Amino acid sequence: MAIVSDQPISRAGLEKLASDDGGLRVTATTADIDELLAGGQTFDAVVLELSTGGTDSIARAATVGRPLVSAAWDRSPSLLAAVRAGARGCFSSLSEQRDVREAVRVIVRGGFYVCPRLVDQFQGELARGGGEEQNGLAPREVETLRFIASGFTHAQIATRMGLSQATVNTYAKRIRAKLNVGNKAELTRMAIELGHFNHPRRLSRTAA
Repeated sequence: MAIVSDQPISRAGLEKLASDDGGLRVTATTADIDELLAGGQTFDAVVLELSTGGTDSIARAATVGRPLVSAAWDRSPSLLAAVRAGARGCFSSLSEQRDVREAVRVIVRGGFYVCPRLVDQFQGELARGGGEEQNGLAPREVETLRFIASGFTHAQIATRMGLSQATVNTYAKRIRAKLNVGNKAELTRMAIELGHFNHPRRLSRTAA
């Protein structure tokens, strides 16, 4: 398994948790997802702590392993949003060590795990339908917001999402209305506050 956390104490705690279990082995520990992806390895599980990032980190972690996500679930992203992004399991800082170990075992076997402390919250989100986040953004609007905050033009976003520029323009208008913001700087600030933006993407000068 791999561990990704920007908190040294959390990384050490998760490493100790794994070392105390003869069936778990940590093969990579990094401070951020970029560092993990740069290693070129794949893993049975990626334990990812979302102290500042959003669902983009989960989706990227899913390219190299099954993400097991720890976060403060009282704010964005929601549990359902994390699952949509690719999380195979979720736990919180209040979860028992035995629950975290069990979570790793379950997702390594191909299953899905929600910590007992989070079951009621997850069921509540499912009962509400989960079509939109609490801020009212639909999944494709969240994706558009991430691209806008990362510096992409509407034309570039349309290319990456496989949409027309007119559709992206419509998404952008809806996002501004729902978040009650008027310009790109305010959109970027809101993306950070909502956990939908980690760091600027490096754009190619030849990007469409």
